[in-house]
Amino acid sequence: MAERRIAVITGTRAEYGLLSGLLHEVAGDPELDLCLIVTGMHLDPRFGLTRRAIEDDGFPIAATVDMALANDSAPAVAAAMGRITTGMADAFDRLRPDIAVVLGDRFEALAAAQAAVVCRVPLAHVHGGELTEGVMDDAFRHAITKMAQWHFVAAEPYRRRVVQLGEHPDRVFTVGAPGLDVIAGLDFMDRSELASSVGLDLDRDYFVVTYHPLTLDAGDPGRPAAELVAALDRYPQHPVVVTGVNADPGHDRVAAVLSDFAAAQPERVVLAQSLGQRRYLSAVRHCAAVVGNSSSGLIEAPALGVPTVNIGDRQKGRLRAGSVIDCGEDKDAIAAAIARALDPAFRDGLAGMETPYGTPGASARIKEHLKTVTVGTDLAKPFYDLPVAGIA
Repeated sequence: MAERRIAVITGTRAEYGLLSGLLHEVAGDPELDLCLIVTGMHLDPRFGLTRRAIEDDGFPIAATVDMALANDSAPAVAAAMGRITTGMADAFDRLRPDIAVVLGDRFEALAAAQAAVVCRVPLAHVHGGELTEGVMDDAFRHAITKMAQWHFVAAEPYRRRVVQLGEHPDRVFTVGAPGLDVIAGLDFMDRSELASSVGLDLDRDYFVVTYHPLTLDAGDPGRPAAELVAALDRYPQHPVVVTGVNADPGHDRVAAVLSDFAAAQPERVVLAQSLGQRRYLSAVRHCAAVVGNSSSGLIEAPALGVPTVNIGDRQKGRLRAGSVIDCGEDKDAIAAAIARALDPAFRDGLAGMETPYGTPGASARIKEHLKTVTVGTDLAKPFYDLPVAGIA
């Protein structure tokens, strides 16, 4: 039996971490041939040049596609999407995959999906059906859904939404969140090893901060970041580990605020452009709270039993565990949410908490579907209509 060639596309450090379990599953299966295509922030020194982490993990890279992002303006991001689309088309033409896999909702994934459709490469989409109403990624995610042949969703409500978008139920699989696989199999750093690695004293309760721009907000993206910093300064006894900002429109202003925050308090604050999967999840596991607006605060942090202060509308619409505290973007609201996250009574109430994203094993479940779905030359996909009350 001929190997089925699976092209997996990764463009960011966070999404690579979520895909790592699937990469191991595909690479270890003799019936599958892994073709890893690396693009986006992985190739940019400004975002940690995380291609090196992929190489260190031992995954061979079949192709690289440089987005050559000039700056964080909307025209520059749109131009980068065009370059990714062109580069992905060339990679698909050379590698000839049977299936391409993309995860999530970022512009790099949308560009890759566009190339797959034009090159007639069947597409599988992971983490579809979700909502993030404060960012343009929400539109990107649903657009990828309409381009994909198969859908691997993290929870049943997301499956229903993908079907609502016109996808046939037989092509939509509820597999859970792949990020839970990483947690289940990770060799976590202990607190002292982590402190030595990041260069900060973490003997006290500390915060992990991951904050990105709200790309649909027409205001100054640095303003809510400054409010976040002001709220954190109300807890001067708590060290802060800050992660790097995504390559989104508004990146430069947010990154400048967080960089200045770290530079002004080096004894208390450390900024790491890319912590890597093991360090990041270890940092989350030992911290007092995750503060910011990243999806990891809604998926990985609850799975580790850690409270999340979720700021603003970036994750509006996503399923939430009881450990997630939503708040506005002003310093008073953020500070109050942090106080609640630190409250022993709140923390005690998280014991035995279930998360809405299933159980570990998503990567293996996705791999098995990739092995068994029918791949043909006919990529036509009828729209699956739902009955609508009152319409004949």
